[in-house]
Order: sequence, then C-alpha cells, then structure tokens
Amino acid sequence: MTLHDLEGRAPGLAAPGATSDDPDRRSQALVRRDQLEAVRRSVLTAIPVNMLLGLASVLVAFQAGNGRAGLIWYAASTGANLLRIGLCRTACPGLALTAAMPPDMAAEAARSLDGHLRACTLAALLSGLVWAFQPLLCAGYTSAQTLFYLTITCGITAGAVTHGTAYARIPVCFILLPLLSVAYCLFAADGFDQSCLALCVLLYLAALSRSAFQSEAGFREASRLKNEATALARSRADAQASANALVEEMRWRATHDDLTGLLNRAGFIQQAEAHRNAGTACLLLLDLDGFKSVNDVYGHQTGDRVLVEVARRLRTTLPPGGLAARLGGDEFAVLYDPSATGVTYAALAAGLIAAIAQPFDGFDEGRVGVSIGIHAEPEPSLMEMLSCADEALYASKAVGRNRFRLFDAGLRSCLEMRRDLERDLSHALVENALEVWFQPIYALDARTLVGLEALVRWHHPRLGWISPPDLIAAATTAGLTESLLRFILDRVCRMMQILRARGLGTVRVAMNVSPREMAQIPVDEIVIERLVTLGLPAEMLEIEITEETALDLGAVQGKLQAISRAGIRVALDDFGIGYSSLSSLRQLRADRIKIDRNFVTGLSASDDKRGLVLAVLGLGTLLGLEVVAEGVETQEDLQMLQSMGCPFLQGYHLGRPSPVQDLEAVLFAQQPQAA
Repeated sequence: MTLHDLEGRAPGLAAPGATSDDPDRRSQALVRRDQLEAVRRSVLTAIPVNMLLGLASVLVAFQAGNGRAGLIWYAASTGANLLRIGLCRTACPGLALTAAMPPDMAAEAARSLDGHLRACTLAALLSGLVWAFQPLLCAGYTSAQTLFYLTITCGITAGAVTHGTAYARIPVCFILLPLLSVAYCLFAADGFDQSCLALCVLLYLAALSRSAFQSEAGFREASRLKNEATALARSRADAQASANALVEEMRWRATHDDLTGLLNRAGFIQQAEAHRNAGTACLLLLDLDGFKSVNDVYGHQTGDRVLVEVARRLRTTLPPGGLAARLGGDEFAVLYDPSATGVTYAALAAGLIAAIAQPFDGFDEGRVGVSIGIHAEPEPSLMEMLSCADEALYASKAVGRNRFRLFDAGLRSCLEMRRDLERDLSHALVENALEVWFQPIYALDARTLVGLEALVRWHHPRLGWISPPDLIAAATTAGLTESLLRFILDRVCRMMQILRARGLGTVRVAMNVSPREMAQIPVDEIVIERLVTLGLPAEMLEIEITEETALDLGAVQGKLQAISRAGIRVALDDFGIGYSSLSSLRQLRADRIKIDRNFVTGLSASDDKRGLVLAVLGLGTLLGLEVVAEGVETQEDLQMLQSMGCPFLQGYHLGRPSPVQDLEAVLFAQQPQAA
C-alpha cells in the first residue's frame, strides 16, 4: 500500500480487512500523529497574525464609516479563532502514539488523531467562512478600500498555505471560501479588468491548493522516513550502520556535486585552503565554450552527459594530488602544486583544452571547447585567488575559445580598476559626476535632425574616461544597475523637455538598455512611471536593445510589450552581428533596426558590405521597420548610403556625442525647419 493509496482513504486509517496490528496502518497513524503536531504548531503561530490582520480590517472599516459591520465581522472571526486555539490545546490521546504501543491502544490512538484532524479542518472551514464575508466591509470590492482588503485576503490565504504544509485540507478549507467570495464579487462588478482579476484569483486558488497538497505529500514522506528511521534505531547494530552510512552520505553531498561527483564550491574551498598551505598552489578556472548551444539544441539531458564526461576528462588529466571541482553550471576549477608535480600551468592548460576538445558522443566535433583563466602567484586568501583567476578567465573568453590566460600585472591593474569603479560609482551617482552625452541622428538629407542617442560618460578623477561597457559592468557588480538606469533616464527626460521647449517635439531621444538590465529590473515600470510623472509624450522616447536580448525572450518579452503598448519606440541596436531572427524581430517589438557600424564603415570600398546593407534595407521595407545606419565616418560612406536610400544616418562624420550645452547650435539650426 502506498502513500497515495492512503491519501484517498480519508478520514479513516485502516484498509478493509486489515488487522489491528497491520504495520502499514501503524506507520500511517504515526504520520497522522506528526501531522497533527505540526498542525497545532502552525495554527497557534498563525492565529495571532490572523487576528492582527482582522483588527487592521476593522480599523479600515471604521475609517470608511463601516465600523459596526466591522465589529460584528471581527467578533465572528475572533470566535472562530478562539475555537481553533481551543482545539489545538485540547488533549489528544493519539499524540502519545509510538511504534511500540500495543495494537488495541494504537487503534484507539489512530481514531483520536482522525477525530482531531477532522475537527481542526471544520474549524478552519468556519474561519474561512467568516473571512468570506469580508466583502461586506468594502461594498463587494467596489469601495476605495478594495485594494487593502484584496491585499489582506491574498496575504492571509498565502500565509495559511505557507504555514499549513503538514495537512493540506486545513489550509485549503480556510482559503476556499474567501477566494471564491473575492472571485464572485469581482465577476459581479461586471468589468473587463475585474473579470480578468477574478480569473487570476481562481488561478491563485488553484495554485495554492496544488501547493498545499504537494507540501503535504512531502511532509508525509518525510514523516514516514523519520518514523522508519526511529523504528530501525531499535535494532542497535543495524541502526548504527545506517546512521554511519547516512552521515557519510550527507558529508559527501555537502562537499561534492551530485551530477559529476567532483567537489562542489564548498568542498573545493574547504580542501583548497589546506592544499594552499601545504605548497605552492596554482589555480585554473575553466568555463565551457558552446555549452549553452548544446542545451538549446540537444536538450538538458545531453548537457548533463557532457558535464559528466568533462568531469571524467578532468580527473584523467589532473596531476597527482590535485583538486578538481565543479563550481556551478559549466564552470570548473583545478588546483594543484606545479613544483611538486613538475607540470607547468601552460602544459596542464593545454592538456585540458585538448582533452575537452575531443569529440563527444551525440553531436559534431568542435561544438564544445573550454576557456581557462590561471592564477599562479601566492595570494592572501583563496577567495582572492578565485577573483584573480576569474579575471583571467574573462580575458581569455574575450579573445576566443579554447584559450588560456595567465593573471598578470595588466589584469591585476584591470581588476583593481574595476574594484575602484565599483567602490566609487555610488558616490559618482550621488554627486552627479556622471554625464549623459547625446549623438544626433539625421534624416536621408544628412541635415534634418530626427533623433538623439543618449550615451553615458564618466570621467573618473584618477582613471580618466571610463568606457560605457566598463561602467555598466561596474554597476552590475556593485548592484547599482537600477540606479544607473534611473540616472540616465532622468537626463534623457531633461533633453526631451528641452526639445519640446524649442518646438522640436518630433525629435526622438533614444537610450540604451542592456539585456541584463532588461531581464533583472522592471524597466517598463520605471520608464513609463517617469514619463507620466513628467507629463512627457511616450512617442518621444526610444529604448535601444541589443540582439543579445533575444537569447532570453521569456524574461523580457512582457516588459517590451508593456513599453510598446505605452507608445515608446523600441530599436534593435547593432543589428546583424548577434542573435536576431525574423521571428525575434516581432517578439522583441522592434520598430527600428540600427545597422551595426562594422557593416557601414568602409562601405564605399566593399561590395560585400554594400550587399549586406541593401539586404537590411530591403528587410526593413518588407517588415515596415525604420533603418538607421550607424558608424558613418566618411563623406564617401555617407554618399553611398544616400544613394541606397537609407532613411536615417548616424556617425562621427555627421555629429559626435556631445554634452547638452554643446548641442545648442545643432538644436538651434533645426528650429527654422521645425517652424
């Protein structure tokens, strides 16, 4: 008989024809005992919160002039809560049930447990019934207090499921009537938004119910295992062997990766510290090249097989006494002593690259490679060594696959610079030390201004001008991504206000948003809220994203749709060098594509580039997308683009990025045309 068989046999514990000393029946009774104990603890923990939230509801009802109904409701809620507390404090003989109890006493204890669980379930249903009448306090969720009461209802139902993991019937009975009441009132409001919200409430009810039963299944399984372990403990020899085996397995799992059997990050750090103290340590960080495409094309099961095979090859290539670990994902680490093994870091790195470059079963040769960052100098701590090796790994991946790079003085300077940037960036944002410059975008005639692209600039007091990629990377590492976005957006909005004041409201201002920003922060909410606050037209703003954003459409598509619905334009930057497909152009909600400067610079002297540009122009016409050519550096390239009919142009030959004050002449020249 399985756990699932017994789940459907409620409320009794006995199977038909089972004897009073049925071991499986006794096991299920012990599970029920654990469930009741957990239910009592969770209810006694949750009731004070329930009463406080109910009190808050009453206070809001008083403020809304509905105090009498609020008091009546709160009295009923308090009565239900007191009943539940009383049930939890009532003595239950079943809680004394043990595996060694005589059969007749065990059967009586099982009946007592069932009775108490049924009583607790009915009490939860009664409490839920009281909460189902909460719409009476807010005119069926149509009053000004609707948001408060909806929030209270969602919070208390979610809390009930969170606390009621042991016995699903109790939280489900509690949340059922309140959420059905909410859905009914919202449907009764007879509005599209209310109907959609009601459907969401029903979906929320289904999700909470499913979660509750899944949690109960997990609790029952854990309880069963615990009780079995307790029963086994009565046999001293077997219990000792089982306990030792379990401890050893848990110790192994705490320090090793389940998939590959290598050390995990915690185990590697633990053993590497002792290894470093014993000799001269050399650390290699490895990151697989092309592994994501394996997962995407062949599936995660194939990806797991690749990781297992990579781990095997690492063990084979590892020098004697060395450590190998999987730090996470497709990142591995190797630590060894070159002086003790006689193997140089260059020889080991070359051997690892050659080993991993060998074909894998199931897909073509050369799909998977590895990049390696090496740190071979003493450092005060292992974490510092990891940081330095990671810097070398980043530099290695930047120049191609199947390469290794040693952490040297140049990389140390880069690492220290980035740390300085991360440390100083927050002060720079507070003190407005950053600047936003704007580069003009012109129409086909190369004279009519149609747009400005915002570009962030930072002149560090010691390091000089910081490149935008380094600035964005520092913001990401320092957790200042959203602060930087808001800073740039503020400057963009100021430029939009200047343009409107000069009668240039048709000139759009574009700002770049990185894939990381788009995926990790609510870009749509931040941008739309700022425009509404300042009363600026959405059509004056353009959000530029890169083709790399298409790699994680699921995380960004909803935000792009919200941006597009608000009237904000979306431009796909650096088009042609990334990951776009015809379908992703629509999924990314692109209104404009910007031809990457690599295809524009030297256009007049390259037949291949002219063919590519003509193809992009044709694609734009076919799909109804505006096309901008970036990187117009010479008069010859400008004339060639004009002859091709490229509608929009941008580049140093037409106008360099400039601070706002230096754009006065450009904006002033446009005013007669605007008039």
